[in-house]
Amino acid sequence: MVKKLFLFRYNKFKLTIKLLGNSMEKVEKYNIEYEKPKVTLLQQSGLGVAEIAARTCYDSFENSENECVKNAMNKLDVDAVNNIEESELLSNLAWVHHHHSIIEHATVSFLVEGISRGVLQEHARHRLQAISVRSTRYTMSSVINAFVASLESGVETSEAFEFFLRELLALNLFVITSEEYLAIEIRSIYDKLVFQYKRDEGFLVNAVAKSSLPFIEEFKGDSKKLFEALENGKKKRNVGDAFKHIVSDNWKVDMVITFNIRSLKNYFDLRDSGAAWFQIQWLAQEMKKVTPLKYLRLISKKHRKN
Repeated sequence: MVKKLFLFRYNKFKLTIKLLGNSMEKVEKYNIEYEKPKVTLLQQSGLGVAEIAARTCYDSFENSENECVKNAMNKLDVDAVNNIEESELLSNLAWVHHHHSIIEHATVSFLVEGISRGVLQEHARHRLQAISVRSTRYTMSSVINAFVASLESGVETSEAFEFFLRELLALNLFVITSEEYLAIEIRSIYDKLVFQYKRDEGFLVNAVAKSSLPFIEEFKGDSKKLFEALENGKKKRNVGDAFKHIVSDNWKVDMVITFNIRSLKNYFDLRDSGAAWFQIQWLAQEMKKVTPLKYLRLISKKHRKN
């Protein structure tokens, strides 16, 4: 009976799930549909600093094919140095002498949208990168607000869950896009929150900012208006402290990362490989797509200039 009720609720919202799709590429793996991450190149340092560093080591400025490097010790043109596209010395060091430390002076930064917390766990193991990640603790207010608002329909009623499901679908929280799987994920979050709500007398105080608590009485019996009021009101700053346990490895996060080119080579060698987990392969592949060719020529055999 419970299963039939759940399927009824799921089917009722199946159309809603379809309408919430976006333009990000989707792919099916092991009979589950996923959304691939989106990667944008934010900035790059250029090759000039790395070549000047290498020329400093060998005191060979006069041998550079780049005039701005050749004259760097006499009259330094920083703009020209930063616009260098090729360097024979860096190529020789990378591919003939396998001396990659010098390219640590070149860096790239990426904006990564839509990776799972599972990918984040593996990605963060890579050293020598700067990484800033969307905080779950500070950014899950909408999920908690939706649950608090759903309580106006009664705890564990079909109306309460249907309201919660509808609002969470709109938030696009997961890298999974398979319709039935989304319903399972959201049901799991709802059940965990119900479990906590029944046992915690301070649930609402932990869930809602003090200035927003009066909304619960003001909009009593109206889940929609209460949710809107909570969303427009002050958010509890560290709401995730009490509720972060509800998320799974499929939870979606965004991040900004900066790699030096040597570390990026190591990342691509390990993660753009058939031996890597398919989700982090997707991330590495998307990063490689937006990495400028001048860097790939130094770190990727496929792109090495003959």
